[in-house]
Amino acid sequence: MADTPLAGLKLVTRAMRGDERGFLSRLYCADELAGAGFDRPIAQINQTLTRAPGLIRGMHFQHAPHAEDKFVSVLRGEVLDVAVDLRAGSPTFLRWHAERLSAENRRSFFIPRGFAHGFQTLTADCELFYLHTCRYAPEAEGGLNPFDPRLAISWPLPAADVSARDRNHPMLTVDFAGITL
Repeated sequence: MADTPLAGLKLVTRAMRGDERGFLSRLYCADELAGAGFDRPIAQINQTLTRAPGLIRGMHFQHAPHAEDKFVSVLRGEVLDVAVDLRAGSPTFLRWHAERLSAENRRSFFIPRGFAHGFQTLTADCELFYLHTCRYAPEAEGGLNPFDPRLAISWPLPAADVSARDRNHPMLTVDFAGITL
């Protein structure tokens, strides 16, 4: 497990054991991740498939009391996974950090409460697996526009597509002070 420049945001590289028959890779271990802060029960598990390269999904988060920790892994393909610090009073408020996650590099992202999350597909047919500590609550949903100039996220590919929902997230206002947990 490796720290990132944003406190609480962790990069996890899963070990792989294999032989001529195939391999085993542990996707989740409660004991190992509890030290990183992923210590609440898993409330929801999601899987996504995004078909084309260059697609952007995000930037999503949930407001308290439904703020969630996420553990994101890629089962197929490669994405640029992005987290933005939205924690009110954080020294890294509105800074973002990105990592390439892929089936080959077996990296996962632990994204704590108070961060927005999104990704851009770098290959076709990207399949992601998410563990969430809160169920999805539509009334608590929040989102940032992935093209907000205040964030200035460096997407590596031209945006092939963004859903209307994500494209219509508002731009940050100058008085946005973050979210409280």
